[in-house]
Amino acid sequence: MPDPANFPLLQNIREPEDLRALPAEELETLAAELRSYLVHSVAQTGGHLGASLGTIELTVAMHYVFNTPEDRIVWDVGHQTYPHKILTGRRDRMNTMRKKGGLAGFPKRSESEYDTFGVGHSSTSISAALGMALAAKLKDEDRKVIAVIGDGAMTAGMAFEALNNAGDEKANLLVILNDNDMSISPNVGALNKYLTRILSSRTYSGAREGSKRILRHFPPVMELAKRTEEHMKGMVVPATMFEELGFQYFGPVDGHDLPNLVKVLGNLKALNGPLLLHAVTQKGKGYKFAEEDALALHAVTPFDPETGKKLTAAKKSGPTYTEVFGTWLCDMAAQDDRVVGITPAMREGSGLVEFEQKFPDRYFDVGIAEQHSVTLAAGLACEGMKPVVAIYSTFMQRAYDQIVHDVAIQNLPVLFAIDRAGLVGPDGPTHAGSYDYAFLRCLPNIVVMAPADENECRQMLYTGLQIDGPAAVRYPRGTGPGTAVETEMTALPIGKGEVINSGKSIAILAFGSMVTDALKIGRELNATVANMRFVTPLDEDLIKKAALEHTAVVTIEENTVAAGAGSAINECLNRLGIKVPVLNIGLPCDYGEHGERGELLKDCSLDEDGIRHQIMNFTATLQLPNTADQLSVTQ
Repeated sequence: MPDPANFPLLQNIREPEDLRALPAEELETLAAELRSYLVHSVAQTGGHLGASLGTIELTVAMHYVFNTPEDRIVWDVGHQTYPHKILTGRRDRMNTMRKKGGLAGFPKRSESEYDTFGVGHSSTSISAALGMALAAKLKDEDRKVIAVIGDGAMTAGMAFEALNNAGDEKANLLVILNDNDMSISPNVGALNKYLTRILSSRTYSGAREGSKRILRHFPPVMELAKRTEEHMKGMVVPATMFEELGFQYFGPVDGHDLPNLVKVLGNLKALNGPLLLHAVTQKGKGYKFAEEDALALHAVTPFDPETGKKLTAAKKSGPTYTEVFGTWLCDMAAQDDRVVGITPAMREGSGLVEFEQKFPDRYFDVGIAEQHSVTLAAGLACEGMKPVVAIYSTFMQRAYDQIVHDVAIQNLPVLFAIDRAGLVGPDGPTHAGSYDYAFLRCLPNIVVMAPADENECRQMLYTGLQIDGPAAVRYPRGTGPGTAVETEMTALPIGKGEVINSGKSIAILAFGSMVTDALKIGRELNATVANMRFVTPLDEDLIKKAALEHTAVVTIEENTVAAGAGSAINECLNRLGIKVPVLNIGLPCDYGEHGERGELLKDCSLDEDGIRHQIMNFTATLQLPNTADQLSVTQ
């Protein structure tokens, strides 16, 4: 990690209270040190860099003006909170960022009292901050509550629901819109800086409210004054929408002008009611390579801070599942002009860059609006199109009602390409895809598939697009076992698994990412192994045969055991009236932590050794001589 001695101001900042002891004229020097420390820190650990660089000055100003943690700061998503962590007592632990047992990549209440709300998904900050503001009002506590939300997060309906409610409640809430993408930078200058200071001052606010009280007795004059004020403000600031929602709007201000930010926030601190400050920032600010390519340096692996280049990593052994999906979608779109691709603001992460380039008219990025993405797909399907929704498992949870009501009940042919299924590693429990087997398999009319390798992923995607109803293909992050991907596509028989190893005593029924390890262990133990392929509909004939011809059944999945695919097999056996010992192996019923994916799998005994030992312990209790002998030989 960077040596704190090289950062003379920053090394003395342990808590925001230390920051507030600094003279205002030293804040810009501190911000420069903080920016350099952040770059060199993330260069070693990886993590979210671009967004955090863009909030350096804003973070310093907020902790300088407000009495945190008594005053609450609620961050949205959390990609931008590394400076916040450094200034709130965690500077010397930045080398543990996103590692097992180390700092979380997002705000986490159990990690620090300054992390007032745990986040990871977008557009929650205003709702949470409003709840805190209303609680302070009910308890007669004098504290300020600030929500920091990005312009991307403002595309989500939840943000506007909260804005609407906050305006109606007249709560004492400051929303800071961190705008790093809207093309309004020409408006940020001396004139706007002056106007924002005036609009946020007590003098203006007092005169404004005083005039309202006087003019209220003269309705025609009051209406004229109101229209005049709106017209004048509308010429220089985009205030109308927020004012109509009940907020006083201030800005836009330069989010990197630290002295001005301190003055404006100081003015706003003295005001009551719903307030919105519009701050224009730049992702990657102050670091040349991030400014030139903010997207590439948004989330990074370790890199050389002098060049911005990633450090050499081991070459991967083939395409990732995401790349398999992206190639498949382009191939299908070339064959069928009814195919369209939809993403809720995850073009790069979901593998849609090439599709957008080749088929721009059939590419729809709806922003951070998962609910809308699903119902949009339903509408397209109603008119004979073939929509493919590329979505992360964890984000799909946000659109569950739409999946049920708008797609499944109507039996519409929408294909869900579910990326990042299972454990995702450093991003932790807020991003883990641990539940999609459970929340999808209970729905009538939907086909849920889980590929064992890259080629099967391509064939399953093709299969899903042929189904006249909803379908989902669920695959993990990163690469698979390295199976060659065939160009030719063949639809799989719906609801049919495949026995990939024949053995005795026990039958191992594995799903998706667990098939490779299951096959290796099954061969060692002389067990029958099946690649189940379908979570719903289940291959009941295969399950029945496995249960009747073996002494015990083991199910393996990278999903929670509770309500997962193994539970579905238990239900099937019960329905068939077959009694056989069953061991369900999968993710435990807890949220887990962050760390490398391999570490997390090991922690829940879902790595190869963990699976093997669970089976050994299970079969030992059943006293299966053939299997026990085989087990003893393999150890």
